[in-house]
Amino acid sequence: MNDKQKKPQKLKARLPRGFVDRTAGDIRAVNEMTAKIREVYEHYGFDPLETPLFEYTDALGKFLPDSDRPNEGVFSLQDDDEQWMSLRYDLTAPLARHVAENFNEIQLPYRTYRAGYVFRNEKPGPGRFRQFMQFDADTVGAPGVQADAEMCMMMADTLEALGIKRGDYLIRVNNRKVLDGVLEAIGLGGDDKAGQRLNVLRAIDKLDKFGPEGVALLLGAGRKDESGDFTKGAGLDQAQIDKVLFFVGIKDYAESAQRLAELVAGTSKGGEGVDELNFIGALVTSAGYGPDRIKIDPSVVRGLEYYTGPVYEAELTFDVTNEKGEKVVFGSVGGGGRYDGLVSRFMGQPVPATGFSIGVSRLMTALKNLGKLGATEVTEPVLVTVMDGDVEAMGRYQKMTQELRAAGIRAEMFQGNWKKFGNQLKYADRRGCPVAIIQGGDERAEGVVQIKDLIEGKRLSGEIEDNASWREARVAQETAPVADLVAKVKEILAAQAEDRKRAANV
Repeated sequence: MNDKQKKPQKLKARLPRGFVDRTAGDIRAVNEMTAKIREVYEHYGFDPLETPLFEYTDALGKFLPDSDRPNEGVFSLQDDDEQWMSLRYDLTAPLARHVAENFNEIQLPYRTYRAGYVFRNEKPGPGRFRQFMQFDADTVGAPGVQADAEMCMMMADTLEALGIKRGDYLIRVNNRKVLDGVLEAIGLGGDDKAGQRLNVLRAIDKLDKFGPEGVALLLGAGRKDESGDFTKGAGLDQAQIDKVLFFVGIKDYAESAQRLAELVAGTSKGGEGVDELNFIGALVTSAGYGPDRIKIDPSVVRGLEYYTGPVYEAELTFDVTNEKGEKVVFGSVGGGGRYDGLVSRFMGQPVPATGFSIGVSRLMTALKNLGKLGATEVTEPVLVTVMDGDVEAMGRYQKMTQELRAAGIRAEMFQGNWKKFGNQLKYADRRGCPVAIIQGGDERAEGVVQIKDLIEGKRLSGEIEDNASWREARVAQETAPVADLVAKVKEILAAQAEDRKRAANV
C-alpha cells in the first residue's frame, strides 16, 4: 500500500462557457462609444438610472421563466427567505419595477437611460454570449406617440454621433396595432387563433432571410430548406397570404397608406395603428428627419408578446463580410417600442411606456468595421527605470514618477527585478512605453536624468544607415536637469504625437 500522499491536482484555469474576458482595448472602445451615446441622451433631457444585477424572478415578467421553472432562460438562486432571485435578463423589466416601487416620488413623464450587463441562461454559440451589455433609454408616463417619434429621432442622432453617416443606417418603424389589424382582417382575431397568429408573425420576421417567396411558403403549407428539413407553415390560404405579403412588401408607405387603411378598416385596433404611424411620419418629417433616416416599414416585427404599439429598429445598411466570406448587410444594432403593459403589472392601472435598447457589443463590432472606434489615442506610460534599490534611491524614482503623473502624464516606476537593467528596457519595449527615464549614480551626482525617446530610437535603429542621417534625425536620448524632467518629457511626447499625425495623413 502506497502511503505517499497524492500530489494535489493543479487547478485548471478556464473561462465559463458563454462568457468572455475584456481586454484594455475593448474596455476603452466601449467607454469611448458609451460616452458619445450618453451625451446624446443627456441632450434630449434623459437622466441616468442604475438598478441592481439581481431582481426577484417574478418581477422579471411573464415573458421570461415559468413560475415552476425559475432557472429557465435566466440565472437564478433562492434567497434565505426562499424567494427566487434572478440575474436581470434585460434592462426594461428592472425599470418597470423601479417605477412602480417609486411611483409617488417620480415625476412623470419619467425619462431615463441605463447601461449595464444583462444575462441569458441559454446555450452559447458563435457570437452568442450569456453576458452582454445593453444601453437603454425609456420614457414612462407619456401616452402619445410623439414620445415614440422622439425615440426614433434620438436613435438616428445617436448613430450619427458615433460617426455612422446618413445612408449607412435607417430607423425602421412599424406598429403592432397595424399588424394585429391585418391579422384580424384575414380572420385570425380572437384568443383561439393566438397560436396561428404567432406563426404568421414568425414567418414575417424571416422576410430578410428568405424573401417574399420563402415567407409565402411559411405562411402557407410550409417550407423545405436546402438540407431537406421541413418547417410547417401557418396554414393560410392564398387570399390571406396575398394580404399579408402586400402589408410587409410596402416600400413607399405614403403610396400604400390608403390601401392599408382599407385593409384594416373595421378591425379593433388596425385603424388606430395606421393613424399612429401617420402621426409619427408627420412629426419626424417636420423635424427634418426624412425617409433616408426614419422610414415607416411594415416588415418590422419585434417583441411578439411584449410591445403594444409602435415598434422600431435601428439597422445598419452597409455591407460586411461574414465568416463564410459572403457580403451581407450588417443589420440591426438595436430597437424597441411601446410596452404599455409592463409597468401596469405592478400598478393595477395603465402606465404608458416606450423605449429602445442598443446592443453595445454588436454596435461596437459595426463601428470597428467602419474604422470609427479605437481612434482615440492611448499613450502607454512613461517608464521610470530603477538603477538602485535602497530607500533613498527608490524615493527619488518615486518622486519623479509622481511629478509626471501630477502633470497629467501616464507614468510608472519599474516594479520588477531592478537588478537586470536590460529587462527593464525589454519591458518598456513590449509595453510600448514612449519614453524611459534613467538615473544612475553619475547622473544623480550631476543632478540630471537621461531621457530616452524609445519610439524614435526604435525607428532610427531600423531606418538610419549613415552618420549624416543620424545627426539630422531627432535625438533619441538626451540629458536634462532633473528640474526640467516634466517639460522635456512633454516635449518628446508632443513630437511623437505629431509624427503619428503626419504618418496618418500620408
